[in-house]
Amino acid sequence: MRPTRPNSAARGGRGAHRRTSPMLAALGLTAALALTATACGPGGDDKADAKPTASATAGDDGGLQIPDDIKDRLKKHGIDPDKWKNGEWKNWDKSKWLREAKDFVNPIIQDLWDPDRMRKADKPPQKPVPNDISGDKGVTDPTPAPVKARAQKAPYHKSLPELGKLFFDGPQGSMVCSATVVKDPAHPGKSNMVWTAGHCVHAGAKGGWYRNIAFVPSYNNSELSLAQLQKATRQQIAPYGVFWADWAQTSQQWIQGGGPTGGQGAPYDFAVLHVTPEKGKGDKSLEETVGTALPVDFNAPAVPKIASMTANGYPAAPPYDGQKLYQCKDKPGRLSLDASTPTMYRLGCTMTGGSSGGGWIAAGADGKPALVSNTSIGPVTAGWLAGPRLGPEAKGVYDSVSNKYAGR
Repeated sequence: MRPTRPNSAARGGRGAHRRTSPMLAALGLTAALALTATACGPGGDDKADAKPTASATAGDDGGLQIPDDIKDRLKKHGIDPDKWKNGEWKNWDKSKWLREAKDFVNPIIQDLWDPDRMRKADKPPQKPVPNDISGDKGVTDPTPAPVKARAQKAPYHKSLPELGKLFFDGPQGSMVCSATVVKDPAHPGKSNMVWTAGHCVHAGAKGGWYRNIAFVPSYNNSELSLAQLQKATRQQIAPYGVFWADWAQTSQQWIQGGGPTGGQGAPYDFAVLHVTPEKGKGDKSLEETVGTALPVDFNAPAVPKIASMTANGYPAAPPYDGQKLYQCKDKPGRLSLDASTPTMYRLGCTMTGGSSGGGWIAAGADGKPALVSNTSIGPVTAGWLAGPRLGPEAKGVYDSVSNKYAGR
């Protein structure tokens, strides 16, 4: 398996990079804003791309309303904001692909992610990761035995209400990853924060920010078959709505060194989004809408003290079709890609691309479930998954997003 990337809406990459201070990674367009190695893949041509309706903040003319300061930044990069919703976002010319943390923009294009487009989103191509990828045998445990992913029972919202699917566009087409609703310290009980993999929002060292990033909690909650989904309504596919990222941050290590091959950047392959409803703010936060959010544990116990972890996601590469939620449960081991980077968690699991970014859950210090990692990479044989151990860099990204919206 390769780095669990966003499945063409789900693949990602990693890039081993020396440890540096945790840095932000994203500039948000609030009124208009916005791999895992195991998630993502390009979709086909989208007729929905032609002339999507409305916008992040629609004016009387129904046009895309972007704050003046954001318009100015786009224009400095040679991008005409007035043409964005009519297809300019599909221009992936290197000079137009914004990559720096401060350049992130993601204007809402209402109804862009219609049922057909969501169903067809897939994982982008990527080079496989070797089964034996360790670069530091001293702190790498034996390769775990494959654990068969278990399909979750519908409705998904009953057992894993925090889980959902992440959609986005890249040069290869529409792609997918998995993501998790997490708590916001600045807004107890009213979080609008989502956790995923860095490669699900940014292409890493040789690319930039992905576009049209949107989160769908409890995607296909009723577990409709692929045939049934072809006739499904948006309400059936996205029963709790579609939430667009109005801010996104990933590690500076991922931006500078992440990539689609091997395990480069994987120890820092995480991202945090702040989201807003596509159809207007409304009175309820994402956490209130889905009924819960997971705390994030940045000081999880050492591997020997963890009895088990569960990896969750929507795998999209064969034998899976990306439309159903799966879970793997295993006792974690350690994986070291390089002695100079943090050791990662590793689980036996048969999930494939598309599951990238999906949350790993374990008992926290208080004994209650907490998010402790996310799917980042896996071998082409689909026998195990690896995710970053969340430390100071991850907490820096998380706190930065929370603090940005603390007074709002």
